[in-house]
Amino acid sequence: MSQEFPTQSPKRSKVVPLVKPERDLAWQVAPTLLTSFRYAWMGISYALRTQRNFRIHVCLGSIAIGLGLLLKATVVELAVIGLTIGLVLAMELLNTAIESVVDLTVKQTYHELAKVAKDCAAAAVLVAAIAAVLVAGCILFPKLWLVLQVIL
Repeated sequence: MSQEFPTQSPKRSKVVPLVKPERDLAWQVAPTLLTSFRYAWMGISYALRTQRNFRIHVCLGSIAIGLGLLLKATVVELAVIGLTIGLVLAMELLNTAIESVVDLTVKQTYHELAKVAKDCAAAAVLVAAIAAVLVAGCILFPKLWLVLQVIL
């Protein structure tokens, strides 16, 4: 049963039916859960191949986890570091997706709103990365400081 809402026109009342979008063929995109995971892995591998910053975040995240293991961080501390690394990587993937869609839309032309979208997506990655560095620093720095005091 479709609902009807009047439009916002002040002169006359026109009824516009709300139609549910056709999704009959949506199952053909990813018919199985395994196919969905394969598509997701294709996105990660694309980012690893083409996005320098994604590779940098993966390397720094690996170093943070390795340092946490070396310094005997607790499971909860490692989980918190891992979650912040995951947040940064997810933001970097979203940034890549937004940049790709914006580039597809505006093609080779400049548009101020395209710049805003791309700059804000990049800023989201920056905010997440700064948060991850602060979290990892708060967890790992005291442990590292103790180790350095013993060595020196």
